[in-house]
Amino acid sequence: MRYELAGMDLADVRFAVSPLNELVLSLRTWRDPGRYPLHLPWLRRTQEARSRLDGEMLLALTNEVLWTPDFLTPRPRSPLTRIDDELAAVAATGDDVVARELAALHSGGRPAPLRDPLPRVRRRALDALTAYWDSCFAPYWPRMRAVLQADVVHRGAVISARGAGAMFADLADRVSFADGVVSVQLGSSTKDLRRATTGEGLTLVPTLFTGGASAPISADEPPMIMYGARGTGTLWQAEQQVADDALVAVLGRARAGLLTALERPASSTELARRLDVTTSAVNQHLRVLRDVGLLTSARAGRSVLYLRSEVGDALVGPTR
Repeated sequence: MRYELAGMDLADVRFAVSPLNELVLSLRTWRDPGRYPLHLPWLRRTQEARSRLDGEMLLALTNEVLWTPDFLTPRPRSPLTRIDDELAAVAATGDDVVARELAALHSGGRPAPLRDPLPRVRRRALDALTAYWDSCFAPYWPRMRAVLQADVVHRGAVISARGAGAMFADLADRVSFADGVVSVQLGSSTKDLRRATTGEGLTLVPTLFTGGASAPISADEPPMIMYGARGTGTLWQAEQQVADDALVAVLGRARAGLLTALERPASSTELARRLDVTTSAVNQHLRVLRDVGLLTSARAGRSVLYLRSEVGDALVGPTR
């Protein structure tokens, strides 16, 4: 796939983050976990939750060579894309597109969950993906998003310091840039596809669930390149919160670490994942810290977010 940048104008290139792309691409780890060893800790942590999902439908949305249909990985618009907006876009996809891409995904015949009438298939797929997001992605998404957004910041810095060519060369081995043309080698196609980005731009999307790079396998799809994000290897490592010795002496190591970590809002579930401890243990410490006025809390949807209070800031601040 060759994308011709309009006049080599870098304003035509933008970065975006897609929650839905990550959700759908992660289905590859179900089929072949051995190819994604970095995500084994997450697969173990979500094993029980995944056993309660519509696994038959979810696994039907990928195939033996780990392809996924393009309509489930729409081009995101910004680094702040919301999962609800992307699912709404999928719900509005025309039946002809869904039918064509599912047939291409399973050229030997659709598996049972995809043989129902298309409106029912789409509804079941959306329900399955939503449940998958709620149980296995939402608790971890702040951590995932931080890695993806850090990659975007890094790529912007490379463009500023060394130019577009260096940035594209660093995306993946399959991506190259010369004479205003960005080329992506597609292992799934022997055709040489080419299209201009005029009026649409080229969107670069970092992902945690690929080690290389990919693009839509149709010149009719909006110009987009998905590539492996930097920092994926650190994603599931437990954070070590280093607190000042004096703070530890007053509060204990666990509570001092939590107070240090809560410079930005976080839920007890997110903190437990980041620190690799149980949610119940974190909740006990958070309640104590809140009761003595070192934390504030506020409900955000189905979660309660905690943040250091002014008193907590004053206690932590002088120790930095």
